[in-house]
Amino acid sequence: MDLLVRIKRAVVAGRIVFTQKAVEERTADSLSEQDVRESIVNAAAIYKSIRSTSRQRTRSRELLHVIYGTTYTGTVVYTKGKLLVERSVETYYVLISAKRPE
Repeated sequence: MDLLVRIKRAVVAGRIVFTQKAVEERTADSLSEQDVRESIVNAAAIYKSIRSTSRQRTRSRELLHVIYGTTYTGTVVYTKGKLLVERSVETYYVLISAKRPE
């Protein structure tokens, strides 16, 4: 199944987690959690997937997915996150970053 479809299904099912950084960025840009959800659901594609460079990552070579999407009112939102899989089940989409593009 397409990765973006899997991410969208997790988001629609409410299986989304915001890191503290994502909350701070979202708040600083006056975006609501709903804005972020809408932008992911409305995204046409994953812009790119990158390897995490964070020293706090849970495992090496962790993939982060960058998604640009728009809300229903046309606001463009940049998100970066990972699909968390526990016991072979896609559990949550964890947002590392959520903000307006620079």
